[in-house]
Amino acid sequence: MATSKVERLMNLVICLLSTRQFLSAEQIRKSVAGYSDSPSDDAFNRMFERDKGELRDLGIPLETGRASGMVPVDGYRINRDAYELPDIDLDRDEAAAVTMAAALWDTPELAATAHTALLKLRAGGVDLASDSELDVGVHSATPRSMGSESVLGPLLAAVDHGRGVTFGYRPTRNRPFTPRSLEPWGVVTFRGRWYVVGHDHDRNDTRTFRLSRIGGDVREIDVATPAERPADLDLQQIVASAVGHVDPPDSAQSARVWIAEGRAEGLRRSARELTAHDLDGRRGSIAEIPQWSVEGLARRVLGAGADAVVLEPVELRDRVITELRALAVSR
Repeated sequence: MATSKVERLMNLVICLLSTRQFLSAEQIRKSVAGYSDSPSDDAFNRMFERDKGELRDLGIPLETGRASGMVPVDGYRINRDAYELPDIDLDRDEAAAVTMAAALWDTPELAATAHTALLKLRAGGVDLASDSELDVGVHSATPRSMGSESVLGPLLAAVDHGRGVTFGYRPTRNRPFTPRSLEPWGVVTFRGRWYVVGHDHDRNDTRTFRLSRIGGDVREIDVATPAERPADLDLQQIVASAVGHVDPPDSAQSARVWIAEGRAEGLRRSARELTAHDLDGRRGSIAEIPQWSVEGLARRVLGAGADAVVLEPVELRDRVITELRALAVSR
């Protein structure tokens, strides 16, 4: 049975996270389950190029380099420092959200595949992180569905096959599902949600759909005349614009937030500019964040606790202070 695209991408992420050295395309082809399905070198190269693009679209920091000066070809690995989060404290609701996200991939089938991939890599002499460091395993929690799992696989498969899809979609919970026809270009995550981007045949335009609002079966269809894919396609930017989290290019709106050193990495990655600055004896940086909403950024600052302090604008600072006072009263 052929390996699904979701499983192949999962295997690839595990492989590239598990090694500290750069792996060549040929090493990856031999070690990662799913690439052996390729009937030829050209087919493998095309599949691997698409998969690398998918990882980058999902925000995974894929690096290219060479294991040593004696190695004549480029290799690949995932930058663990940029990919992993520092130690964080979560409240009850945040912990539940993280558990549900982990459950999206945490099935016995994927767990078994993950361990098989690690064994193959070690047998091939690849220098791996320890099992405890990688933390691949099965969780005991069995939360309710996120509402995206059943459609994620078919959408990724349609992207991989270059085919269109049909599905039912509703823009809000109180609206009925309506049939939509889409030529999907990719699936990305943005602010904790999954989105598919592509050419909507019904509207004859580029459209973005949140996966949790897709209902029923996602069915593949033939595309007689594929739409012209925009040059230099940036799926993250398309989704950000569609959900209203991007300011106009000439907007002067920005927020300045102090972030403690080594903490609140999510806020740090959102910054356009970082300037070293100590605050109350703690080392850190002032982050200039250009794209934000009061509600969204206030929530992220509150989540960082004492590791993030709003310096300006006043409306954002006041919102954070108001929420902190409300929390103090509730306790």
